[in-house]
Amino acid sequence: MSSAPLRSPALRPHRMKKDESFLGKLGGTLARKKKAKEVSDLQEEGKNAINLPMCPAPVEVHPEDSLLEENEERTVIDPTSRDDPRFKELVKALIDWINGVLVEERIIVKQLEEDLYDGQVLQKLLEKLADCKLNVAEVTQSEIGQKQKLQTVLEAVQELLRPHSRPLQWTVDSIHGKNLVAILHLLVALAMHFRAPIHLPEHVSVQVVVVRKREGLLHSSHRDAFDTLFDHAPDKLSVVKKSLITFVNKHLNKLNLEVTELETQFADGVYLVLLMGLLEDYFVPLHNFYLTPDSFDQKVHNVSFAFELMLDGGLKKPKARPEDVVNLDLKSTLRVLYNLFTKYKHLE
Repeated sequence: MSSAPLRSPALRPHRMKKDESFLGKLGGTLARKKKAKEVSDLQEEGKNAINLPMCPAPVEVHPEDSLLEENEERTVIDPTSRDDPRFKELVKALIDWINGVLVEERIIVKQLEEDLYDGQVLQKLLEKLADCKLNVAEVTQSEIGQKQKLQTVLEAVQELLRPHSRPLQWTVDSIHGKNLVAILHLLVALAMHFRAPIHLPEHVSVQVVVVRKREGLLHSSHRDAFDTLFDHAPDKLSVVKKSLITFVNKHLNKLNLEVTELETQFADGVYLVLLMGLLEDYFVPLHNFYLTPDSFDQKVHNVSFAFELMLDGGLKKPKARPEDVVNLDLKSTLRVLYNLFTKYKHLE
């Protein structure tokens, strides 16, 4: 196609004539009436929770988190997550547990990231729990000394937890950098290993913001479940991909189409557009997208158009960039498809 398709901000797909050529090519028809949106805003908000912002967004940054070197990054917990009742319950339970264990040491922890980052309290906690004595300096003020102590403490922790063969979700740098998420992972692992007599709330999740300094300016981006999946549970990635492939093929098979590779077959946007037509029961006019895109811009147009159809169908606008989908970014493609899966998985 040589000319750009027409686009309308208030697009409402209309029926195509039965003799339009692409019907034969697709081997099926999309002659159905578009359904009315039936899902409430509250339900949609919950279903879209995994499709969180991927690009820079304004976030309240603590003054200490702004003291970064060029290209240095730091992870902080989004303020909304800190206000979550389950998150607060988890933090309180762990603080009460630590203070109970160390009561004879006359140590009182008030704030996890401020009181545990230098390794002093962690050393005392581990020695008490494991009934051992670590070969470290009792008090050290220098950063090098603190990290050396942390290294010794964390190596001892790893030795204790090694039989479980779980990937560690903390490092010396993350603990010393006051990364609360890493500190929480460490404390929960210890509490479970030593069977702490406390109640740990289930299904606690937090939104993590990555703050990075570029060209003297702070930029922030969110992490979501797919970031965690890629970073800490890559073994489960194949299960997620298989579930999404099953979902999309359930509908694309109606047009005698089949997907085997998510990252490549959705990159030109054609399947995304057709999938939206199938999910929402309407014809997609040919003049609104490129059926056989042959350039990067045409593919970006198709994906952008599919995003418009999602918005028109009651979904929130995907935060993934169309360019990332076209560039075969698997994480971006999974976010978009999971967004559809959460709303339309019950369709026959």
